[in-house]
Amino acid sequence: MAKIDLYFATLSPYAYLAGTRAEAVAEKHGATITYKPVDIMALFARTGGTPPKDRHPNRIEYRAQDLVRKAKKLDMPFNIKPAHWPTNGAPAAYAVIAAQKAGGGDMGKLVHAICRSVWADEKDIAEDAVVRACLEEAGFDPSLADSGLLVGADTYAANLEEAVEAGVFGSPFYVLEDDQRFWGQDSIDDLDDHLSGKL
Repeated sequence: MAKIDLYFATLSPYAYLAGTRAEAVAEKHGATITYKPVDIMALFARTGGTPPKDRHPNRIEYRAQDLVRKAKKLDMPFNIKPAHWPTNGAPAAYAVIAAQKAGGGDMGKLVHAICRSVWADEKDIAEDAVVRACLEEAGFDPSLADSGLLVGADTYAANLEEAVEAGVFGSPFYVLEDDQRFWGQDSIDDLDDHLSGKL
């Protein structure tokens, strides 16, 4: 059984656009996904990336056009300038960590609900009520938003170290046991082909 480590940021528009397609690929191949939310700004700083606000205007303008095109292609609602971005993505990340530990719900649905809250629903994922609603939507106990904050913080920091060690530099990033790495929502088809033995 293949194992996939999914490194992502709760504030990442590309993690939102991934939807639950990686989960469908994993199910198709009998693979498991371990969700590893990371602080994307800290990851950029460690791996040579530049925060979006600090990029050259050419890159900022292209990113805006490209995100809108990708959302249209995927038929997903998308707001290029969401009301609550940037915000503190850590509380939602801690909830993902707590939910994965607790079990009992749909992790892919939870991650998508959190990302959708930012990029389509105009909600602030730093707010407990928003995180609780996402947990409930995905079949988890909403009180997980209140529990395990220290463990969540420790795991969040550990995920960053693991990401750097694993060669990760963006979100979403899929890392397999054989060290094959797939960056971005547009590499999910390649992930599928690799698991099929085609790549």
